[in-house]
Amino acid sequence: MTDRPLALITGASRGIGAAVATALADTHDLLLGGRDEAALEAVAASLPNARPWPVELTDAVALSAAAAGVDRLDVLVHSAGIVRLGALADVPAADWRDSFEVNVVAVAELTRMLLPALRAAPGHVVLVNSGSGLRANPRWGAYAASKFALRAYGDVLRAEEPTLRVTSVHPGRTATDMQRAVRTFEGGDFEADRYMDPASVAKMIAAAVATPADAHVHEIVIRQRP
Repeated sequence: MTDRPLALITGASRGIGAAVATALADTHDLLLGGRDEAALEAVAASLPNARPWPVELTDAVALSAAAAGVDRLDVLVHSAGIVRLGALADVPAADWRDSFEVNVVAVAELTRMLLPALRAAPGHVVLVNSGSGLRANPRWGAYAASKFALRAYGDVLRAEEPTLRVTSVHPGRTATDMQRAVRTFEGGDFEADRYMDPASVAKMIAAAVATPADAHVHEIVIRQRP
């Protein structure tokens, strides 16, 4: 690692997280967070000054041990997330718990553990949310509720930690493995060119990170062109 700014990105093995890593690679040292160490190593091998940061985000003990090695952090991008879909009458409690555990609780806990490092920078927290964090649709109840909660978390973090910048990002449908799973649930085909490229979302995030210190991007809403 060098003396460049340090960015930690969760969900960095694929999708938007991997695209954000690529977008920040020229300006930041990178910690690539995720569960699949082999996949993280593959991404790191293609980027300068990047290394895997493998951890299970819902394992509090493992998360604490991993976070303990970070004493200064310029950028924290929360890109990891899951989607559980179904009508309210059909979605079991386990799916609600999983949705909140990964999409909200893990975000809050990792951020809490890294607050001293973020304050030392002072840093920038980016929350990769969703269009479902702005509008809830039928059969998206558990996911939308978790993303509404994530937006509220970002608003409170921004107010409580005025030395930090906090940006909530609400992408529309993006060509990721999650979108592939969504299309399977919806009974449709996955056609990547119908959706945004993860790199397009990543460029918006990189632009927010690069915003001069006298400005603060609170929210980004980005949709695919029809």
